[in-house]
Amino acid sequence: MADDLPEQFDLIVIGTGFTESCIAAAASRVGKSVLHLDINDYYGNVWGSLGIEDLISLLAREAAPHSTLRNGSYHWHEQSAATPTSETEEMKVETGQVWTRETVLAMSRRFCIDLCPRVLYSAGELVQLLIKSNICRYTEFRAVDNVCMHQNGTIVSVPCSRSDIFNTKSLTIVEKRLLMKFMNACNDYGEDKCNEDTLAFRGRTFFDYLKAQRVTEKIASCVTQAIAMCGPDTSFEEGMLRTQRFLHSLGRYGNTPFLYPMYGCGEFPQSFCRQCAVYGGIYCLKRSVDDCSVDVNSNEVLISSAGTTFRAKHVVSAPRYLPASRDYVMRPHLSRGLFLSSTPLGNDVLNKGGGGVNILRLMDNEGAREAIFIQLSHYSGACPKGLYLFHLTTPAVSDDPAADLRIFTLQLFQYAEPEIIFSSYFTLTAQSQPDKGGADDIVYYTDAPSYEMDYYDAIANARHIFGKLYTDVEFLPRAPDVEEIVVDGEDPSALNEHSLPEDLRAQLQDMQQATEEMDIQD
Repeated sequence: MADDLPEQFDLIVIGTGFTESCIAAAASRVGKSVLHLDINDYYGNVWGSLGIEDLISLLAREAAPHSTLRNGSYHWHEQSAATPTSETEEMKVETGQVWTRETVLAMSRRFCIDLCPRVLYSAGELVQLLIKSNICRYTEFRAVDNVCMHQNGTIVSVPCSRSDIFNTKSLTIVEKRLLMKFMNACNDYGEDKCNEDTLAFRGRTFFDYLKAQRVTEKIASCVTQAIAMCGPDTSFEEGMLRTQRFLHSLGRYGNTPFLYPMYGCGEFPQSFCRQCAVYGGIYCLKRSVDDCSVDVNSNEVLISSAGTTFRAKHVVSAPRYLPASRDYVMRPHLSRGLFLSSTPLGNDVLNKGGGGVNILRLMDNEGAREAIFIQLSHYSGACPKGLYLFHLTTPAVSDDPAADLRIFTLQLFQYAEPEIIFSSYFTLTAQSQPDKGGADDIVYYTDAPSYEMDYYDAIANARHIFGKLYTDVEFLPRAPDVEEIVVDGEDPSALNEHSLPEDLRAQLQDMQQATEEMDIQD
């Protein structure tokens, strides 16, 4: 049956992942007609968030031809019959809930499980883009509660702000002064191009700079694990950039420099899709692409879907969504682990009041491999009260995500044994880029999610593709609020009653009422 849809568009976007949704919103905002298709029944693809039943269904079935999620597995864990710890017992008493497979599945809709979790720098690229474009009105955030590190076999919170540094008991007075001096030096980096103290380290590693500052081993661990988040081979320039990114985000929205989106990172693709739809973008979920070709006369791309052929000047696609791209080699890119626990990781100080959002960067013994750990409580909107979500992500080195993450799961659970209820592993793959031909010459493929804390690479990818599609056009200009929109025939200089202060609004209402009474008397 033919769809009652236009068949001619400026842009067709295939896949509703983060990068594709950014491009769709940007094109729609500047007046381009956009058709946005996705074979899935949810927004976001591997950038999305799912309930636990949907996650299990995704992991259990054979990977679809378009899917970049592979090697999925999951396991339900029986609660230990041994005497529980006092912390576990207190949690069960508080919630009155004993968690089993049945009780967890009964609350499936209360979960927002990220397939590709991220946290945002408060002054980072995505936060600035959301504010600039006014898409922030579709999102809510929670400040990350603790940035953590491993110290002597325990997980401790890293002091971020000045008050944290001077109030912490984990550093001596001398160490506090050294850390403050180091952070001030990093914050001032770049202002004086001829600074001899930094010129000497150009082309060297950030570790060399730390050694020259004569900081203690504890401070060096604090900086490399939680602030700069760098390895032994990280260049001086890159280490300084990461440290400044951390410092410039402090004190904006919370005690740490990071934010986490309420209800999961899947909110971001949906927010950009909302913006696209507001400006006329058309959305069709559960819609696959059957064929992609080029009209040699008009040089337009022809997209066949469900018996309808759509024409567009440009096409942007997620990896493997077009039939031709399914022959491309897919390589393991990110190994993901997800755990559901009835108790949090870390001590009561880290999980005060039931916990919030904690992040921890892990390193192997040689410093060659790393992973990012994110713990979420019900205050993040990602799971029911009394449960905790553990996200673990590392660059893939094999087709076995559990093996890739084993060294990091041992680090996490060797000193503390949370009550794990559910665990799962899967791989996010990336598409190789062979020589293109035919329709692929005018089709732009977005990149797979990269290993990063924020969305810097994804936004750079979206800007790059948008710049090739539409030169000299602003990427995601600000969208007006509802009260700023002037309808044809209205006086744009007229005051909006709802924008007035309460006292003036009350006076206006009194005057209107008095006028109505005068009319009645007349």
